[in-house]
Amino acid sequence: MPSSRSPFATMRLLHLIDFMPVLRILAILLFILALVMAIPLIVLAIEQDPDVRAFATSEVITLSTVGLVLFWTRNAHMELRPRQMFLLTVLSWVVFAGFASLPMILGQPRLTVADAVFEAVSGVTSTGGTVLVGIEHLSVGIKLWRGLLQWMGGIGIIVMAIAILPFLKVGGMRLFHTESSEWSDQVAPRAGTAAKAIASIYIGSTLAAFITYRVLGMTWLDAIVHAMSSVSTGGFANYDDSFGVYQNHPAILWASMVFMLTSALPFVMYIRVLGRRSWQPLWRDQQVRGLFWLVTLTSLSLTLYRLHQGATAGFGRVLTETAFNVVSVITTTGYSSTDYTLWGALAVNVFFYLLFIGGCSGSTTGGIKIFRVQIGWLMLRNHLRHLVHANGVFVQRYNGRLLTDDIVRAVIAFSFFFSLTVAVMSILMSMMDVDLLTSISTSVSSLANVGPAVGGRVGPAGNYRDLPDMAKWLLSVAMIMGRLEILTVMVLLTPAFWRK
Repeated sequence: MPSSRSPFATMRLLHLIDFMPVLRILAILLFILALVMAIPLIVLAIEQDPDVRAFATSEVITLSTVGLVLFWTRNAHMELRPRQMFLLTVLSWVVFAGFASLPMILGQPRLTVADAVFEAVSGVTSTGGTVLVGIEHLSVGIKLWRGLLQWMGGIGIIVMAIAILPFLKVGGMRLFHTESSEWSDQVAPRAGTAAKAIASIYIGSTLAAFITYRVLGMTWLDAIVHAMSSVSTGGFANYDDSFGVYQNHPAILWASMVFMLTSALPFVMYIRVLGRRSWQPLWRDQQVRGLFWLVTLTSLSLTLYRLHQGATAGFGRVLTETAFNVVSVITTTGYSSTDYTLWGALAVNVFFYLLFIGGCSGSTTGGIKIFRVQIGWLMLRNHLRHLVHANGVFVQRYNGRLLTDDIVRAVIAFSFFFSLTVAVMSILMSMMDVDLLTSISTSVSSLANVGPAVGGRVGPAGNYRDLPDMAKWLLSVAMIMGRLEILTVMVLLTPAFWRK
């Protein structure tokens, strides 16, 4: 006897059942968000700040949602399939940012929904672009909340890059999950052990940054917020001038460079360093060496260029200022100590291309990542060899490992979709009457999770406040896409993903 239920109704029911474990895990993530939200709530309550009401209301809304979802999904089967993992990975960042925006809508500075969501997305993706003006006048709670969002996002990024995206066959860490990778060296034989080690390293780095900043003269609030945004390579600062307020404190700038660079290195390599009690595994890594050579050569070249252009400060001051901003952009942190777009046409071009690069895979940074640039160069070199020696056989290796076809295809696919997404975003931005330079640079900066773009409107001396609301929504999407390595989001847009 034929079933009275239509095929479409059956398909919708199956999707609903499949969606249950995703909702339950999202509720657990929101519960963690609510726990962290209690920190600024307590601080504001102690200080009797009016913003305490905004955080208290946001806490109630979040916890109520968590309770309802957990009750509704109490019978959910919690074994996740790859399809559900894709959906969970994308929705976790969207939902997390949505609820994280509540305190900024309900309290000072009472942002619009578009502005608050943009700020929250920028925080949890550790991008660092902001719509806020007069940040130094905001409540302690909002400043602390912005730092906490980036700090949570930073550790979430590492876990996602190391544990989730390779499982979904997306992301740069696939290259380091091969048979000959560090994971097979019994450094951290179980995922739980690795997660604890990475969390310990991340927390330890944050504490070290906090103590260092405090010793060098920052207030306790500045020290903790800047420690969290430095280690997460997020870039949120407590001042409109970012690190410009510390431009006469070179020790703080150099300390910040150290923490930005160490956070731009692959965290799995720190596990090897601790396991072997030697720094050699870190320096032997090809992408680590590439990052340090890029930072060193770019900083020195721009320093000499500025001196040649007539910079009035001494070599040490110019080098400090130049190196700080170079490190900040390459690591996609987004701090600025000065408006580097005023350094001349060459500097503007250099910083524009630095927006693309990013740090190492398995770090808190965004961008294309150093290893993809290096693999692209290896592919180009081999292609040129084939043109000269058509019958030659050339083995491609990276870090001493054979580059398999699936890794090469993944690099090509990511690079293509990154460029295509920048082009599409730029065209959509220009349709909103945004000028060409701003359209392109904001698209690149958001997709690479850098923060400041190039140009007076959204450069290091400006922010995203004056952009149209639709542009902010679009760039919020770009930030999430960039943080999820683009392909994770693109999969959800394919019809095949939604077919049973």
